[in-house]
Amino acid sequence: MKSMFLMVPLRWLHLLLAHLLLTLSCAAANPGEAYWGNWAMVMPDGSAGWLTLSAVEGKPQGELWTVGAAKKLMDVGFEADQLVFQRRCRVGKPDYQGGPRTGSRIACRHVATVHGDTIKIVMSWPRTGGERESGGEREQVIFEGKRLPPLPVRPDLGKVQFGDPIELFNGRNLDGWRLTNESQVNGWKAIDGVLSNTTPKLDFQPYSRYGNLRTDREFTDFNLKLEFNVPPGGNSGVYLRGMYEAQVVDRDSRMQGIQGVGAIFGRIPPSQNAGKPGGQWQQYDITLVDRHVTVILNGKCVVDNQPLVGCTNGALFADETIPGPLYLQGDHTAVKYRNIVLRPVVNQ
Repeated sequence: MKSMFLMVPLRWLHLLLAHLLLTLSCAAANPGEAYWGNWAMVMPDGSAGWLTLSAVEGKPQGELWTVGAAKKLMDVGFEADQLVFQRRCRVGKPDYQGGPRTGSRIACRHVATVHGDTIKIVMSWPRTGGERESGGEREQVIFEGKRLPPLPVRPDLGKVQFGDPIELFNGRNLDGWRLTNESQVNGWKAIDGVLSNTTPKLDFQPYSRYGNLRTDREFTDFNLKLEFNVPPGGNSGVYLRGMYEAQVVDRDSRMQGIQGVGAIFGRIPPSQNAGKPGGQWQQYDITLVDRHVTVILNGKCVVDNQPLVGCTNGALFADETIPGPLYLQGDHTAVKYRNIVLRPVVNQ
């Protein structure tokens, strides 16, 4: 009888230990469950970053959108319960307030920790800018982000109601508009009913001392109509809610497809090139509802109620749950806009 009583608790103890080992094994195999998803980041310099983290065939991976092309994270892995990865970044002081960091890109270590719907990242690099032995002195900055909710279902645009039209540009002056960065040069003027940007910059590099222009007012969902005139080889953009760029280039630009006219830059390619040659006036009719976008370019639907997975590079912020301004890109080349009219959604 005594041996029988001893066997019962030992058996249950074995089962308990087996269950505990299985639980620990699963936790070790899936350490990133709390990290997977999309994150709206505020980068160390205050700019927007859109971070996505996931596992493919059990291996962690990620991508970060800031300015320029989206960049894949390097050497992504886990150390205990923290996600670590590498990025090559410029860490020198900016040439002007709010400007980009300067210097050569160097390898920067990033250590991420998640607490609920907040992610905190510690970015560090060798103090001298060169390689150092492990444990050497390092500079560091800390930045954070918030988890973004899943995309809403595709809206039924036939049931969406829009309010009265709002003329965002009065044709006479820049009332209601300001630079996104007041430290940059303002090349924008109102000339004979046209909002005109003049800059000597002729390339597509993302940074410039010439500024982008934004509305004082902010909006969530809306229909927007405007006309633009970009010179041959020119480049601008219309940022919806300050987040999603409808590309502004000419029909024959070297930038085509997902970077061409009619595209939501880097996110959604147009179904066709419905653009006009440089120097001609073109029309955009864009509807943004529930993080889905419809783009009509020169009377042709080139993006039909498609989901926006995240913000575009160059966004003012990455938090897709908040309203934002309309902003026009002026840091690339000269461009003109007119007849800028917005109708906000009123039944949501």
